[in-house]
Amino acid sequence: MTSVMKTLLLNPPSFEKFDGGAGSRWPATREIESYWYPVWLSYATGMLPGSRLLDAPPHHVTPEETVKIAKDYEFVVLFTSTVGIRSDVKMARAMKAQDPSVKICFVGPHVQIKPSETLLENGSIDFIVRGEFDHAVVEYAQGMPLKDIKNASYLKDGKVVHNESRPQLHTEELDALPFATDVYAKHLNIENYNVPFLLHPYVSFYTTRGCPALCTFCLWPQTLSGHAWRVRSTENVAREFESAHKLFPQAKEFFFDDDTFNIRKDRVIDLCKKIEHVGHRWSCTARVHSDYETLKAMADAGARLLIVGFESGDPQILKNIKKGATVEMARSFVKNCKKAGINVHGDFILGLPGETKETIQKTIDFAKELDCESIQVSLAHAYPGTELYNISAQSGFLHGEAIADDGGHQLPHLEYPGLTREMMMSEVHRFYDEYFFRPRVAWRFVRERLWDANDRKRLFHEAVDFMRLRAQRRKLARKGIEKKTVVAVPSLEPVTSGASGNEAHRA
Repeated sequence: MTSVMKTLLLNPPSFEKFDGGAGSRWPATREIESYWYPVWLSYATGMLPGSRLLDAPPHHVTPEETVKIAKDYEFVVLFTSTVGIRSDVKMARAMKAQDPSVKICFVGPHVQIKPSETLLENGSIDFIVRGEFDHAVVEYAQGMPLKDIKNASYLKDGKVVHNESRPQLHTEELDALPFATDVYAKHLNIENYNVPFLLHPYVSFYTTRGCPALCTFCLWPQTLSGHAWRVRSTENVAREFESAHKLFPQAKEFFFDDDTFNIRKDRVIDLCKKIEHVGHRWSCTARVHSDYETLKAMADAGARLLIVGFESGDPQILKNIKKGATVEMARSFVKNCKKAGINVHGDFILGLPGETKETIQKTIDFAKELDCESIQVSLAHAYPGTELYNISAQSGFLHGEAIADDGGHQLPHLEYPGLTREMMMSEVHRFYDEYFFRPRVAWRFVRERLWDANDRKRLFHEAVDFMRLRAQRRKLARKGIEKKTVVAVPSLEPVTSGASGNEAHRA
């Protein structure tokens, strides 16, 4: 029997309470502590006997403790991000200093976009894998020579070698992967995963990979998952849904965390027929393209909430970002969701190309008109590898590559004539104020949480966290933001013998 390297698959603690790249399309420390599941890392974990999936942030494992845990492994696969790369490299150096023989591989969109820079600037990284890495890291752990592993990049005689690309996984290969939820049951504590607009505890997994939409700001379809929409069979998804229902009786809902779940009507309806009998609530990502028939089938099968990226209420901005949707489509979609009895969580972004004070107000008014049950307002962030990044850099709107405060909270790095970054940060707060402090909306939001003690506790802590960060950001806005990249790196003191290993997610 071929020996397999003892492997640690790591979503690193780049910052305290950091919702990192292994599960989040928009890696950052949130206003309210929340975490998505490290789905990408789960598949290789399930294929490697004796491996461990360590999702450090939600399990409150520190950088020091992470380095100590790595001492017991021969191979570390670390999912990094543009925001957290410096911190992650520092952890890798500490792992190498502790055990020079350990092999370290970095994966994720950042190393896919900057493979050469990552390798040449960081000698502690043995190799990186571009794009989908499920089978590449498994092959390495099983002893395949690095030169034969597709998608791998590494240094040889001081020069970067990029192996040939690996074809993306399609239905047969996706169906053959382990169930992510089986891996969670062995490695994760689901009570540690909280997303404010989802029921707690929740469990998420993918039914597809990729997204055919061309939104200029969206990171994963332009890097990791691609634009080709690739599906698991509905039979395979239904089996995991039923299995997860048995594995996690405490889970209040499941979440289909696809780039976009509802692209094809026939598949959605077919899957709904296959899971309806389970009787378990679920939520998912969605675009505004589904008709009432589809939404009704989803509701009948247990759908509770759809996460929808409306982004802006200005038609020209939607064209600028190639959203492929209109405000009229959004209005009709939300109307049909209400008719079907499905809640909507609306995502909006301030600071996209074409933004002005007037378009911001238009988006606030649009959000209030839609009247979604909950919303999230983000500042536009142009990640390397996205069309938005290239356009912003060429137009002179980009100020720094990955700006964050010392806690990993995103700060604005796009600026337009007549609309400074400080102003946009202030407008985020005004957006939330105008939306939630309407008496009817505030009462609706609180009323839904009054009857559950766990929800009341969550609401209290989330409100405290949000108001604390709000105050901090107001101070930053008043003081002004330095016009340079700021990516904080947590300290890595020597690991002490008393360190504990483990204290037991669409932005």
